[in-house]
Amino acid sequence: MSRTSASPPTAGSEVSAVPAGSDVSAVKADSALTHGLKQRHLSMIALGGVIGAGLFVGSGAGIASAGPSIVIAYAISGLLVMFVMRMLGEMSAANPASGSFSVHAERAIGPWAGFTAGWAFWVLLCVAVGLEGIGAAKIVTGWLPGTPEWAWVALFMAVFLGTNLAAVKNFGEFEFWFASLKVAAITLFLVLGVLAILGVLPGTDAPGGTNLRGDGGFLPNGSNGFIIGLLASVFAYGGLETVTIAAAESENPVRGVAKAVRTAMWRIALFYVGSMAVIVTLVPWDDPKVAAVGPFYAALDHLGISGAAEIMNVVILIALLSAMNANIYGASRMACSLVARGQGPKRLGRVSSGVPRTAVLVSSVFGFLCVLLSYWRPDDVFPWLLNMIGAVILVVWIFIAVSQLLLRRRLEREAPEKLVVRMWLFPVGTLLALAAMAGIFLLMLREPATRDQLLATGALTVVLAVIGVVRQRRAAAVKN
Repeated sequence: MSRTSASPPTAGSEVSAVPAGSDVSAVKADSALTHGLKQRHLSMIALGGVIGAGLFVGSGAGIASAGPSIVIAYAISGLLVMFVMRMLGEMSAANPASGSFSVHAERAIGPWAGFTAGWAFWVLLCVAVGLEGIGAAKIVTGWLPGTPEWAWVALFMAVFLGTNLAAVKNFGEFEFWFASLKVAAITLFLVLGVLAILGVLPGTDAPGGTNLRGDGGFLPNGSNGFIIGLLASVFAYGGLETVTIAAAESENPVRGVAKAVRTAMWRIALFYVGSMAVIVTLVPWDDPKVAAVGPFYAALDHLGISGAAEIMNVVILIALLSAMNANIYGASRMACSLVARGQGPKRLGRVSSGVPRTAVLVSSVFGFLCVLLSYWRPDDVFPWLLNMIGAVILVVWIFIAVSQLLLRRRLEREAPEKLVVRMWLFPVGTLLALAAMAGIFLLMLREPATRDQLLATGALTVVLAVIGVVRQRRAAAVKN
C-alpha cells in the first residue's frame, strides 16, 4: 500500500501540494546510498548509458530503411532528446533524487504518475540489459562459433551483477574507463571518416555525394522508410536519463547533474548525427554489410583499413557490456527509490553497505529472463523488444515534459535560486517537445511494423497507471 496520499492536482490549477511524504521518502532513500561518484564519473555515465546497441547495432536497420535520410532522422530525434534532457536537468538540479523523473512526476502530478513512470522505466532498463547482452553474445560467438549465446549472456550477467553489488565508486570507475574507450573510438572513427570523405586518407578516394544521391536518392524508400529510421533513432538515444539517477550518489548532486546534462547533450548529438553522416557518405546505404554486421564495421571495411573492423568489433563489445552495467545500475536505483516512496515491495528496497543489493539482483534476473525469451524465439523477439523499448522511452519522456511544465512555475514562485539549469524557450519549448512526442506515437500507430508493439506498450502503461491510481486512492482512504 502506498505511503503517499495526496490526489493529483485538479485541471487548470497550479501544482500547489506535494504528495505527503514523497520528498521526505526520496531524501531518506538517497541518504541510505553512498555518495562515491565523482564529476568525471557522471559525465561518462551520461555517455556510457546511451552508446550501445542502439548506435552500433540498431542504427544498421535504420540506415537500411531510411537510406541517407537517416542523418535527418537522427538530427530530429537528437533535438528532441536535447529538449527532454534540458527539462530533466532543470528538475534534477533543483531536486536531485535517485528516483529522478519518477520523483518529479510524483511531486507534479501525483503518486500514480511516479509509480507509472518509475516502473515503466524499470521494465525498459531490464529489457535493455537483455538486448545489450544478446548483442554482446553475438559478437563473441562470431569469434568462437559453436558456443551458445545464452551462456555468454549468463556470464556477462554474473560479472555485472558482481560489479553492481559492490560499492558505487567501483561501478563509477568501471563506467568511466569503458565509456572513455567508447568515446575515443567514435572520435577516431569520425576523424578517419572525415579524412576519407575529404580524400586525404591514404588509399581512399573522396566519395563526393555519390552515395547520398545514388541508389534511389536521399529518400530511397520514401516517407515510410524515413519513419522507420526515425523510430529506430529515437530508441538509440534511450539511456541518457541514467545520469540524473546517478547524480544522487555523487559528491555534489546539484553541480554534478547540471554539468553532466550540459556537456552530454552536444557530445551525443555530435557522435550520433556525425557518425550517421560519415557512414552514409562513405558506404552505399543498401550495402548488405550495413544491416548484417553493423554500419561502423561496414564503413571501416569499405575503407580497407587493415584490422580496423575487428578492432571496432571489440569496441562495440565493450560498449554493449558497459551499457548493460549502466542499465542494471539505473534499474536497481529506480526500484530502490520507488520502494522508499511506498511504491513497491519493501524487500526490494533493502540497502546494505550503501547498495540496494536486492534490487540489483531482481533487476538482473528480470533482464536474463528477457534473454531466455530471445533464445526461445530468436527470429522475432529481438526486434519486437527493440520497438517496445522505443515506445516506453516516449512514455517516460512525456511524464518528464508534463512534470517540468507543472513544476517550473512552482520553482519560480517558491525557490527561484534552485533554477540552476533552465529549460530553453519555456513554456513553448516544452509544448513543442510534447507535440513531437505525440507525433511520433501517431507515426508508430501508422506503421504496421510498430503498431502492435505500440499497443503492447500502451497496455503496459495503462495497467501500471491503473495500479498506481488504485494504490493512491487506498492510501488516501487509509489516511482519512
